[in-house]
Amino acid sequence: MTDSGYWPSPWPGEDGGPRRLQTPQGIAGPRLQCGEALDVTSRELLGTTMVVLRDPGEVYVHAFAPGSPTSVVERVDPISLTTLHASPELPAGPWWPGGVAVHANGDLYVTAGRWCHRLDPDCALVASRELPRDRPYNSLVILPDGHVVMKDLVMDGSDRSRLVVLEPDRLRPAGPEVDVPEDSIARISADGSTVYVVGTTGVHRFDWDGTRLVHDEQWRAPYVRFDGQHYGWDPVLASGSAWFLDNGAGSDRFAGSFRGRGIATAPLHLVRAAVDGHGGDVELVEICGKPGGIVVNPPLVDPVRRIAVGFDSGNGVLAAFAYDRHDIAPRWRRDQDHGGHMLLWPDTGELVTYDHHDGHDDVVIVDVATGDELARAGTGSPIQSVVFPAPGWDRDLYYCSLTTVARVRPAGEA
Repeated sequence: MTDSGYWPSPWPGEDGGPRRLQTPQGIAGPRLQCGEALDVTSRELLGTTMVVLRDPGEVYVHAFAPGSPTSVVERVDPISLTTLHASPELPAGPWWPGGVAVHANGDLYVTAGRWCHRLDPDCALVASRELPRDRPYNSLVILPDGHVVMKDLVMDGSDRSRLVVLEPDRLRPAGPEVDVPEDSIARISADGSTVYVVGTTGVHRFDWDGTRLVHDEQWRAPYVRFDGQHYGWDPVLASGSAWFLDNGAGSDRFAGSFRGRGIATAPLHLVRAAVDGHGGDVELVEICGKPGGIVVNPPLVDPVRRIAVGFDSGNGVLAAFAYDRHDIAPRWRRDQDHGGHMLLWPDTGELVTYDHHDGHDDVVIVDVATGDELARAGTGSPIQSVVFPAPGWDRDLYYCSLTTVARVRPAGEA
């Protein structure tokens, strides 16, 4: 399906686009040699959430610091990370890492807290909209016709979550709010005009008909099956399935790292829910089989090599699985304290991961097929990344944590 609601950029939004494939388009991998050194330029920026790309050389950073009532978007120099343009302080409200995307019209759309904003390419404010509920809306997806969809986050089970759609011009509501059948913490994903929501017990989907979102009541994928199992996170839409990781409870226990912070008594799973038929076709595979697992982010799915990579931040395990239509089998495993979203260059199979140890976070690039480590470097972040990376324009990448944004590239390159 097309992602044409987005600007034709290699990385116009979080995870590269609404299906969350975490792969750039039109940018070749760095082709690192095993053990090749990396250089890092690091900048402190509290509340860094993500980097997105617009036209060649244009790099934007979004930041929303915990406890702050506002967020900010900066266009930065792609090499030095110094600020070129900055938005005004954007009203936000209740905190949760938000999101930014580059729309097909060329402007940037920001959702953070209970506000959505439209910015021009120089980060000047064009329009704003306060969202209906006094709780955080964790991000946004853009549909092929340009409408913007977001969902509020409900963590305490007190209410159902709701989806809201805004038209892209003045951010006016387009159609009524739509109830999700249950509360939901995960970010939403979309394949064309179909929106997927991982709730606390099942996956739900909604179709945009041009005027409203319609809940597909014939399709549902329940995934909670075990005592001590907890809710799932953001779904990746690939190979005819929605893929995600469960056992998200305990995210409020983050203390610079999730190691040892999980509260689930059931093991953490990679979940595959088939999107054809009427749902219910759900598979669960344990990441490491230990209790106390926790994640706050999605797996990575490589539909070309048919490999899915999951992780357990509570137990410090990164694991890959080979899959086909019928089976999911272990491929490789690493003892590694990974927490954030990943990035895969599909042409080379180079996979960007992280490793938090001794009070700092490393970026670790591995071969997605084998798990072999190709390169590693310190990022300058004292805390574990739980947010979003992005590719750069020339054999480089951008790392983000809630304290730091960094550019990583092969040693000796500009």
